[in-house]
Amino acid sequence: METSRKNNSGKYRKIAGGSPAVDKGQFYIFGIHPVEEAVKSGRKIEKVYLKQGLEGESFRRLLDLLNEKNVPFQFVPYERLARLSASAHQGVVAVIPKIEYSDFDSVLEASSKEKNPVFVLLDSVTDVRNFGAIARTAECTGVSGIVVPAKGAAALNADAIKASAGALLRMNVSKVPNLRAAIYLLKQSGFKIVALTEKSDAEIYSVGMNCPIAFVMGSEGSGISRSVLDLCDEKAKIPMHGSIGSLNVSVASAVVLYEMYRQRIG
Repeated sequence: METSRKNNSGKYRKIAGGSPAVDKGQFYIFGIHPVEEAVKSGRKIEKVYLKQGLEGESFRRLLDLLNEKNVPFQFVPYERLARLSASAHQGVVAVIPKIEYSDFDSVLEASSKEKNPVFVLLDSVTDVRNFGAIARTAECTGVSGIVVPAKGAAALNADAIKASAGALLRMNVSKVPNLRAAIYLLKQSGFKIVALTEKSDAEIYSVGMNCPIAFVMGSEGSGISRSVLDLCDEKAKIPMHGSIGSLNVSVASAVVLYEMYRQRIG
């Protein structure tokens, strides 16, 4: 296989390439938009594999970006991409070094420079699609970081990155031994800890959010664990009109984060 890259005249030139293969220190990002976001974020990219014959405006935009940022890419048959990713890759797969979690102490210290920083703590949220969707909303609403426990948390992998539309490549995601320790540190730093739970009588609209704040979100199945819930300063629910008792955790996160955003811009 050969790799293509534009030269100064705008034409493509061939450079040496190889078959798509990565070592244990690498993994894949797939899909046009997540790969585009990865390139824009400045994250190191080993190579991008593109399906032979791929066309379209989004593809041309990505190709121009790869050339602008001098990111090596290679056109390969569809079958090779299928072996790299079993998910819907849209003809685009990028190989990047393994993403490392952010150190929570460092992220918390850095957040002190913000006016009213926001954290999202996920308790037993194990679905990567929910994790990615939450990260996408968090990035859009200016969240400082997402915190997950070492056990019982969704993996920071290619499926989560795709579900986040690349937001996980821009977000600080910290893994801590347990959420209780993270809550203690947040409280010591002046954060209000708010648990989102349908078991509360108060609604999210009664919670003041124009301050350093951390939202705790639980899984749809087990919710927030009692030991974590007991440490929260306030508990609030999203009002429900229909007969279904709860929202998907990613939807619930979007509702509460945009209520926070509304209070702050209002």
